[in-house]
Amino acid sequence: MPFELLKSELIYPGRAFTIRRDTLRLPDGRETRLDIVEHIGSVVIVPLDTNGHLLFVRQYRHATGLDLLELPAGTIDEGESPEACARREIREETGMAAGRLELLGGFYLAPGYSTEYMHVYLANNLRFEPLEADADEFLSVEHIPLAKVMEMVELGEIPDAKTLAALLLARTHLEMQK
Repeated sequence: MPFELLKSELIYPGRAFTIRRDTLRLPDGRETRLDIVEHIGSVVIVPLDTNGHLLFVRQYRHATGLDLLELPAGTIDEGESPEACARREIREETGMAAGRLELLGGFYLAPGYSTEYMHVYLANNLRFEPLEADADEFLSVEHIPLAKVMEMVELGEIPDAKTLAALLLARTHLEMQK
């Protein structure tokens, strides 16, 4: 017997996501309730400059109470394609536009409770072409040599899951830059 959706109800309609509560019948006949975060989707960008540096953003993340070093990323706007989102986000967060953008793959950010799917793009042939940042974002851009980035990953100095997953998907492309 497969999982069967018995009921789905809206719990919270938010700006960036919605929360719904699903009641399921399990394969063994029991019922369970799951709270699911519905998210339109997002992108994460691996920006590589001509010097072999990756562009990161450092920003305060209130949920962690920390300033985290992350690859640029953002939520897809309603009606926007993932590629258009990536082109917009890299300009908003780093001030650089990508002359070349390549889709590397994607992943579910937290499939146990969220529908959010992140599309990963490699950006290169960068040029200065900033867009105004979102009003609630206070970012600083850091250019980090590729070898240093991998050392930081190994030392646990980059605890952001989307950044780690994107670097894994980009590893073959980045190894060619060494």
